[in-house]
Amino acid sequence: MNILISIEKLLSGKFVEGARMEFKKGWNPVPILRTITAFANDFGNEGSGYIIIGVEEEDGKAKRPVHGFNTDKFEQVQKELIGYCNLIQPSFFPRLSLETIDDKQVMVIWVPAGSNRPYKIPDDVTAKHKTYNYRIRQFSSSIVPNREQEVELVQLTAKIPFDDRVNSSAKTDDLSFALMREHLSKTKSRLYNDSASMGIEDLADAMNLSQGAEEHLFPKNIGLLMFSEEPATFFNGVQIDVVEFPNGLGAKEFNEKTFNGPIQKQLIDALSYLKVNVIKSKVIKYDETEKADKVYNYPYPAIEEALANAVYHRNYELRDPIEVRVLPSSIEIISYSGIDPSLKQSDFEKGIVRTRRYRNRRIGSFLKELGLTEGRGTGIPIIYKAMKDNGSDKPLFDTDAANRSFFVVEFPVYPDFNELDTGGSIGGAIGGAIGGAIELTARQKEIVKIIAADNKISYRTIAKKLNINDSAADKHIKTLKKKGVLKRVGGTRGHWEIINYEH
Repeated sequence: MNILISIEKLLSGKFVEGARMEFKKGWNPVPILRTITAFANDFGNEGSGYIIIGVEEEDGKAKRPVHGFNTDKFEQVQKELIGYCNLIQPSFFPRLSLETIDDKQVMVIWVPAGSNRPYKIPDDVTAKHKTYNYRIRQFSSSIVPNREQEVELVQLTAKIPFDDRVNSSAKTDDLSFALMREHLSKTKSRLYNDSASMGIEDLADAMNLSQGAEEHLFPKNIGLLMFSEEPATFFNGVQIDVVEFPNGLGAKEFNEKTFNGPIQKQLIDALSYLKVNVIKSKVIKYDETEKADKVYNYPYPAIEEALANAVYHRNYELRDPIEVRVLPSSIEIISYSGIDPSLKQSDFEKGIVRTRRYRNRRIGSFLKELGLTEGRGTGIPIIYKAMKDNGSDKPLFDTDAANRSFFVVEFPVYPDFNELDTGGSIGGAIGGAIGGAIELTARQKEIVKIIAADNKISYRTIAKKLNINDSAADKHIKTLKKKGVLKRVGGTRGHWEIINYEH
């Protein structure tokens, strides 16, 4: 059975993180069964793991050309593997595939995350007297969990991420054979050619999109989200809304476009729309040099990463769509299902975010295979870098601290972008104030309203009133000062003045 991406992509390390791969020069059942069990336990909800036999490791990467696997031993190894996997408690069986690379064969053991975790395995499957332990993945090693980790692992029993759960309200015929094959074509999987002679149930099983006995086979939610024509039939609110407010939130005029269909198509189509209709560039020329810079109102890589992360991390059990608000002075990407409680506001401000456990392990894997998102934990640094490289102000991240019911990423427009004339001189352009009314986000308007009622209020009290983090409130206030809306009079013991803005 073939893997879902090409072996070349797998070994490149660009589509599957190193922690989810292990390279072995030859068949060695003791460490391999430990790793199979660790991948099956999927302690971090990271998704499938791969053990590639016939490949040596060098500095954490696959050594090329590969060593190769003797295919004459394939049946023997397969029989041994089945016997050893019967020792896993409860039983668990990975999937095997022979793949060709560097004119040699390698054996890939594909280990989907298990549905009946936690799993135990003998420390030495070949020993006469066996001592059982759980195994989890820590970085690139398969370890015995400590007591605290073991308790947490046991608590994960039956806590299968929503995207990997079976949906008994649907049937495998609700999946699209064409969409599944389209994905395999894009990822250059060898399964694409084999799938031409398969039925939809066989292909769904091969892609791990279904589960159950033959007479009671149901699709998983990941299959319905990515490989059904209309996921909204099964999950209300699964869409992306792009709403443009050319005159600001308070104005009656707005344009709305909704993107439906499989979630990866929603993402691609929404990004394409933003790239064509919203993202604009201008060339800045300087007075005393021939040098010129090309800047964008919003750097596309930052928008791309933020929207992909919203699709990846949203809670698909809730009905609220992902919303992209295009305002005169900013773009807001809003996910009303919020973020994982383990993530802190300070992490976003530092630009380094890595969650301990992922909400949608299968969505992340599929988007990564399609090149629609980067490695786990890299999204926020990519956003910061893209904004910095464009000369834009830092993005703002906002959530309601206690409830985590929404998460907003706000991208401020490039400073004075509307004042820059294509090919015009930077002299005088940057120094000019933005003409017309000052545009504020909904959150900033709330803050102005609070300050209007109490001009001696502290930013901490404002944060408490809005149920947001102190640092988020401070950032909004700094933005309001920068926009010329707020002014502090009399230092820390003084008061606020609202200027150049009618609230």
